[in-house]
Amino acid sequence: MTKEDAVSKARILIIDDEDIIRTSCRKVLEPEGYTVETAQNGKDALKILSQRVFDLVVIDLKMPGMDGIELLRRIKETWVETEAIILTGFGSTRTAVDSMKLEAFDYIEKPIAPDDLLTVVSRALERKHLLNENVSVREHFSQHYKLDNIIGVSQSIQKVFYLIARVANTGSTVLLTGESGTGKELIAKAIHYNSSRRDQPFVTVDCVTIPNTLIESELFGHAKGAFTGAAEKKKGLIDMANNGTIFFDEIGNLDVTTQAKLLRVLQEREFRPVGEKTSRRVDIRFISATNKNLQEMTRKGEFREDFFYRLNIFPIHIPALRERKEDIPHLAYHFLQKYSSEIEKKVTHITADAMRILVSFDWPGNVRQLENTIQRAVIMCQGRNVRPEHFAALIEEPLGEVPMTIHALKEMKKTLRDKSVEEVEKTFLMEALKRNRWNISKAAADVQMQRPNFHALLKKYNIRKTMPKSV
Repeated sequence: MTKEDAVSKARILIIDDEDIIRTSCRKVLEPEGYTVETAQNGKDALKILSQRVFDLVVIDLKMPGMDGIELLRRIKETWVETEAIILTGFGSTRTAVDSMKLEAFDYIEKPIAPDDLLTVVSRALERKHLLNENVSVREHFSQHYKLDNIIGVSQSIQKVFYLIARVANTGSTVLLTGESGTGKELIAKAIHYNSSRRDQPFVTVDCVTIPNTLIESELFGHAKGAFTGAAEKKKGLIDMANNGTIFFDEIGNLDVTTQAKLLRVLQEREFRPVGEKTSRRVDIRFISATNKNLQEMTRKGEFREDFFYRLNIFPIHIPALRERKEDIPHLAYHFLQKYSSEIEKKVTHITADAMRILVSFDWPGNVRQLENTIQRAVIMCQGRNVRPEHFAALIEEPLGEVPMTIHALKEMKKTLRDKSVEEVEKTFLMEALKRNRWNISKAAADVQMQRPNFHALLKKYNIRKTMPKSV
């Protein structure tokens, strides 16, 4: 089915308590080939949605009983793929904009102009069609490599998916640009594992951590006795990547001398290990990533211009999370499900107030920072709902360095769990005391603890010193 057929045959549900609005929308949309049904309130709408699949819902913001915002929230919880448009009266634009943070596609002000309605409906359905295609691409990719963090509906991230699909099987050299934490290595792996080289090695070169004094040996390998300490022959990373893909992470950190030697590998597809007299042929694909402006570096003489143009054959820019805020709810719920399952907790929802904090934050650490924040929130959450207090303070404090080894990761997780348990225990104690007017004996009985044990916890966190003097 073509995009035009998919859009024109769409099913639309109009939800408004005014008969004239429902009738008017039907008269405008049905001649265009859309199948239109109507509901006069949220309750009726949910009943209809439970019986039939709709591509789009048009929701009045102000309705008696369940208002448009609450209805939108409930629809998106159950029917994620259904697009939504909000109808708003004059003066309610700010509320309508807030509704878009809950994943409404757009809003239309009353009185409704027929042309405006048709235009917004068409755009919403085109996006739904594009998202369906995007899901198909992702499902195809997932047969070989799971794109855990590349999630979203924004135009910018869908462009990234389109470019991945176009370049993956070509063998072309790719340059990934974007800030730290945007998922450049994940995209590099997606390109590799969806190419004809998928069964061959994927080798990562961390250009930040390898010292300049060792980089040549690490990349090209060396012969026995090539230099002091070279007690035996060593195979280099380029040789290890033969027939596969080599990924240079943060390539802007390479010195100019190493750039020149890699340029030869790019041009001639051959390299020479340190201390050897003959060159070796190699068949590898180059993918590079950087958070620096390489063009600016070439102007300053810090990066070879010829090397840059060899790397920049097929550029893909990964947008910062603040540039695609409409993707934050999708990412947040993805990480919520991931860590709820991993930690074995039934945390299923992020409240509207909590989501507003996530959407309004600029995320300097990008997707990686959002993931860390949701993980901490799941650890702290005691019920099913993540609320502002579960991560508002965490966002304000630095998240620290990303662990570089599995042992560092395990240690960080242990630290996070210990810290979260401490915060939960302190909150538990304070709430028990407040409920019982700071009477320790009553508070201990209230939470079904022995008084000595309760008292020991108070002492552990120095809570007695902060209690009212009259206690």
